Amino acid sequence: MILFNWMLLILTVILMVGIALYSNKIMKKSTGEGGFLLGGSALGPFVGAATIVATGFSGWGFMGSPGVAYKYGAIELLGNFFFAPAMILAVLFCARFLHRKSQQMGSCTIAEYIAQSHQGSALAKRITQGLIAIISIVLLLIFLVGQIKALGLLTGQWLNIDNNSASLLMIGIIIIYTSIGGLAAVALTDAVMVVGMCISAVIIIFTIFSDVSPSELMDGLNAIDVNLLSPDDSGPYGSTPWHVFMVLPYAFIYATTLPYMSVRLMALANTTKVHHVAMYMAPIACLLSLVPLAGLYTRLKIPGLTDPDTAMPTFLMNFLSPGVSAIVTLFIIFAMQSTANSVLHAIAGSVSHDLRQAIWPKCKLSQRALLILNQSSVCVLGMVGFVLMLLAPPFMLSMLAILGSGTLMAALVAPTLLAHFIPANIYAALCSILVGVGSACLFFLYFDFGWVIAPIISSILACIVYGACALYSYCCSVTRVSPR
Repeated sequence: MILFNWMLLILTVILMVGIALYSNKIMKKSTGEGGFLLGGSALGPFVGAATIVATGFSGWGFMGSPGVAYKYGAIELLGNFFFAPAMILAVLFCARFLHRKSQQMGSCTIAEYIAQSHQGSALAKRITQGLIAIISIVLLLIFLVGQIKALGLLTGQWLNIDNNSASLLMIGIIIIYTSIGGLAAVALTDAVMVVGMCISAVIIIFTIFSDVSPSELMDGLNAIDVNLLSPDDSGPYGSTPWHVFMVLPYAFIYATTLPYMSVRLMALANTTKVHHVAMYMAPIACLLSLVPLAGLYTRLKIPGLTDPDTAMPTFLMNFLSPGVSAIVTLFIIFAMQSTANSVLHAIAGSVSHDLRQAIWPKCKLSQRALLILNQSSVCVLGMVGFVLMLLAPPFMLSMLAILGSGTLMAALVAPTLLAHFIPANIYAALCSILVGVGSACLFFLYFDFGWVIAPIISSILACIVYGACALYSYCCSVTRVSPR
């Protein structure tokens, strides 16, 4: 069976490298860094939809979410489901203006987009772009460490090798195809991966409901613990049953502001219609939302697991045949890769593009030199993530990943989204970023608000500061021009 798994992996690597080489041709048709960082702004409706959904659901949907469902019950089904409408709304209401404005200004990253879309001195814009780059690098590296660790844990068991070797193998594969083809390679491989994720979801759902009916599943869970179906709180999402509904705004902000998500909205082709993207996204996202059922089914059949995070591996081992389990495991590895490659690409862009522009604004490099710089950044940062994974305390990874994504959301929401409705200068953007980062870190570290409440409160505070700064700037401008 292990030999079969290795053969599956080798075939997958050949496919990914082939896609990357094809993507490299697409990338070279674009001038400047837009080819590597934005995939030449050529994402069609299906590829755009697939890469957004694959990155948004990722390994959490297949590994973490079933574990939460096993421990907390059906509340996780609702929480996981909210990501589908949130991402669709993000595409329908934000993709077009992010794409158009970034195209007009020539922005290749969200940090550059924020700096260019706000009025102010060149120095203030450079400081803002550099600050966003540094925050993104630090927080996304932490997030990447968690992804590499998770890939190693699952792949090591699948290939029967030690976890560190498996982590090195997987990050090496990701580095190869990401460095060859940039965002185009990431997006196209995500499209292949999301097909595998959907097949995996169908297999999981068919396996469950061919054994028990929905009513039998609910009756069995209710007999184990009534809180699994009628909870008194929202589990990890908050202290009341209503807190889970906060996942919807959380996921909306997540999909529109995080650098590795927003860049996909910016990279859509000019001919791509956002409603076509949403039409592809809807069935894919809704199908993947049902994967936590594996956690509920495992709770029904094997209620005594000491570690809820083993719910999905337990399901694969006990309820699927070895061959089918191997294929589904490969698709789950796909899901993890779809986020890891996106995060790595975003970090590399922050280093090779944003920091370079902030520190060395007059730097003039040839297109070949820029491509080498971008590709080298992917290679170096991928290995940095692996080394940090070896040094990082494992028990901190989950919390630090949540801290990273939530803090980034709070930092970037106002200058990315609110700026479309409220004209403000670069100083308002800078103030909102600092407030978002500071308040999110404070709430995460010193207050027990739950997974989604802390970043939402921080986002609200950042937006208030942004609006107040914009109002102050407007009042000052009126005072200066009013007749004496």
